[in-house]
Amino acid sequence: MRTTISFVLLTCGFLSVTPLAQQPPAGQPPSPPLTFKVEVNYVEIDAVVTDEQGNFVRNLTKDDFQVVEDGQPQTVSAFASVDIPIERADPPLFAKNAIPPDIATNRTPFQGRVFVIVIDDLHINFARTSRVRAAARQFIERYVGTNDLVAVVNTRGRSDAMQDFTSNRQLALKAVDRAMGQGAESSTKAALQDYSLNQGTPGADSRINRDFNELERYTNARNSLDTLRSLSEFVSGMRGRRKAIVLFSEGINYDVGNTIQNRYATDVQAAMNNLFAAATRANANIYAVDPRGVTSGMEDSIDIGSFPTDNSISLTEMQNELRISQDSLRVMANETGGLAVLNANDFRTGFSRILDENSSYYVLGYYPANDKRDGRFRNVQVRVTKPGLRVRARRGYYASKGKPDKPKPIGREGTTAELRDALGSPIPVSGLTLAAAAVPFRGASPNDAIALSLEIDGTHLKFDKKEDGLLHNDIEISLFASDTAGKIKDGARDVLALKLRPQTYEIVSKSAIRVVRRLQVPPGKYSLRIGARDGNGGTVGSLIYELDAPDFSKGPLTLSGIAITSASASRIPTTNADPNVNEFKDVLPSAPTASREFPQGDTLAIFSEVYDNLGKAPHRVLMTATVLTDEGKTAFTTSDERRSEELQGASGGYGYAVQIPLAGVAPGRYVLRVDAKATTGNEPAVRREVEFRVK
Repeated sequence: MRTTISFVLLTCGFLSVTPLAQQPPAGQPPSPPLTFKVEVNYVEIDAVVTDEQGNFVRNLTKDDFQVVEDGQPQTVSAFASVDIPIERADPPLFAKNAIPPDIATNRTPFQGRVFVIVIDDLHINFARTSRVRAAARQFIERYVGTNDLVAVVNTRGRSDAMQDFTSNRQLALKAVDRAMGQGAESSTKAALQDYSLNQGTPGADSRINRDFNELERYTNARNSLDTLRSLSEFVSGMRGRRKAIVLFSEGINYDVGNTIQNRYATDVQAAMNNLFAAATRANANIYAVDPRGVTSGMEDSIDIGSFPTDNSISLTEMQNELRISQDSLRVMANETGGLAVLNANDFRTGFSRILDENSSYYVLGYYPANDKRDGRFRNVQVRVTKPGLRVRARRGYYASKGKPDKPKPIGREGTTAELRDALGSPIPVSGLTLAAAAVPFRGASPNDAIALSLEIDGTHLKFDKKEDGLLHNDIEISLFASDTAGKIKDGARDVLALKLRPQTYEIVSKSAIRVVRRLQVPPGKYSLRIGARDGNGGTVGSLIYELDAPDFSKGPLTLSGIAITSASASRIPTTNADPNVNEFKDVLPSAPTASREFPQGDTLAIFSEVYDNLGKAPHRVLMTATVLTDEGKTAFTTSDERRSEELQGASGGYGYAVQIPLAGVAPGRYVLRVDAKATTGNEPAVRREVEFRVK
């Protein structure tokens, strides 16, 4: 669709989307932003430099380093010093947990750590599921800051137990809580089952249980290793940061060193080598954590009645299994420059080291003199010219092999290459500043209707003045919503052909352009990727919105999202890329805004819907809007009561529109709360909360 808009009669105003910038410690320059770019034959290595006491050494320059590959000095073309503080959640004073933002923006470049939590459920005993959940939760809650990005992946491929990159720790914790161990039984147990089966039958040598068990362990090993390889390839374009893959696993319980007795050993070793190649090329470090803690390998022998008296099978086999599985974790960590946390009931020391190694380091990038794509290992040494210092860096990488893969197209048909690259980035791309609010409402069954407001910062848009006296710019917008399985459920591509009068341009150039759209998606979790490109300047920007589309048919009462606008926000020029989007024309003074910062004296206007599934019995529904101060005091409240008779016996919804004056409201942080509760029966109330600021 190509949409042409002439902003001639629209009223205009200022965009107010200004999240607090992250501040580095006093006297410390900010770390360089993380960028995303895939380049062939580019090598990036991070190095931790410490003094004799083990303290990280700061203030080194590129000239203090030497990079040698296979004995040949290399020219360092990219250098950065990374020193990242850990930022803690800052909930309102009256709340235990922070309120997740209901908007997304790329205004501030990402400057945190990158963690991928991998729950290796294929190598976790079902009975120890609670242990791995507790360990992963501990890492996320205590060692992941609000300035970090964290993703949660499992090796079994369960989409409901995964979470794309997010700074919302609550979403990551929900994914962890869905983890479920599905590891294969011990090979020793399988051997005992065959031993019992063969007893009493002279000459019998059935291997049915051992063969099935070996096939299962082989399949699990391949799936886990291939998952780790794919993750390494996915993060390979993320530049300027260490990529920490924190693997919670009991280890690959397949002996690759014994190719005679293990028929798939060569295949498993090949899969492991492919993982090492991908991880070292991507500069991704694997931190392997065994959630069993201190273990002797005897835990799984509890349900074994006894071992054969001829010692053909003994506890030694179980101890060997433990050694093999833990050795695999050590090898994965060592080969990728990470760390193995084994035989420890207290994970704090290991977790602290993971945090430290991903907080302070140096990044060195170069184009190797040997650019052959032969797949061979390149030995790399990182040295520091200053005496008395120690360097810890990965020992090399595997060169790429064969022709480079063609990137998979991202975005709707017709999307330009620059915008496709931005949409394909695992992180938001700064440049053209964007802010978005996506508000879920009940749509045509079985879908939710998502009211999307996208605000494009106009201060850096490039306009051309044409002979008609108007200022022109074609802004390309592409967006899509993908579910947890990666399937795209809805999306759009628009080209906004802007033609602005000079007086409109003067206001736009100091504020923004707002675009509203509607998406239709079934209930579920989605990653909503939005990108925009300045048609004249070529600047692109993208953001990722974590969208939760509820099933509004479940529950006695359910509550939509909260659409918010204000008197000041209504002056932003707005266009409907989709002419069918007119849901708010009778309930709000203007389209919803993606700002959550409003001037003192402004007036907020909010709209939500309460969906009543209580049935035909007469009842009433009380709806309340409240504004709370940071301390939890009530700054504003109002209520409205609706009767079920309005629905004439059918399930339906009540619209709830409220105006909230901010005159006399002191600057600071506030929480908007909308509640709905049936006045009869014991049905629980439903609630939505949005944090905003008055400046």
